[in-house]
Amino acid sequence: MKEQTLDLEKKYWEGMENHNYDIVKNLTYFPCTVVSKKGIKSIDEPTFKELFDSGKDMKMTIKSISEAVVQSFSNSFATIAYIIEMEADNNGQKTLHKCVCSSSWIMENAVWKCAAHSESELA
Repeated sequence: MKEQTLDLEKKYWEGMENHNYDIVKNLTYFPCTVVSKKGIKSIDEPTFKELFDSGKDMKMTIKSISEAVVQSFSNSFATIAYIIEMEADNNGQKTLHKCVCSSSWIMENAVWKCAAHSESELA
């Protein structure tokens, strides 16, 4: 289950990196819960799409995902926590970010979906 959950998380980030909404949408449970330095939000699909589209000019490159810890609670629920390093390019201005992230994955109709995600900049 660890590799499957890590693969799901990587696929989600690849969708974000390639700005592929269909991949990200199909891996997201709506409404999803997002926790960040901006607060806690429950996001429905139309709002998620707006937020996704607002980042179309920002390019990101995932440098690494490490130290993954996966917990399986049943055949249809798992959590993952890890460190991610990414480079963001916002109109030529590049910044490197190192964050701790966690996601909760549930299986719905035989398809895994991310129901909650949190990330925080690593000090």
